[in-house]
Amino acid sequence: MATNWTLGCDANDPQRVAEFWALALGYIFEPGYDNPECASLIDPDNVGPAIGFLRVPEGKSAKNRMHIDIRVAGEEPWDLIERAQLIRAKVPELVAAGASVVREESDDGVLDHVVMLDPEGNEFCVA
Repeated sequence: MATNWTLGCDANDPQRVAEFWALALGYIFEPGYDNPECASLIDPDNVGPAIGFLRVPEGKSAKNRMHIDIRVAGEEPWDLIERAQLIRAKVPELVAAGASVVREESDDGVLDHVVMLDPEGNEFCVA
């Protein structure tokens, strides 16, 4: 049996970055968890891990050593063209929510993933 776990994240504005990730992942704020210094998100289907955001005084200063990949096409095997279309559809939604595009990565001329930054500059990929 797998161990339950929470992804813990530092943040300058826990509520704002949690709102972004709730939209990006289809998560919801954890009921009964109301604290301006931190935020907690949960998977509404109770499948994925919880994600916690804690206010810290220092800003982000280096590249993330771990990051989230948003897998819009689900699990393999993929139709690569359809997957690229799903990636291209998700990216503008995330930009509208405060993310920015760093670069697109292609494999044999087909979009493989887009590297992005969340509202606080944390790297993630849409794949």
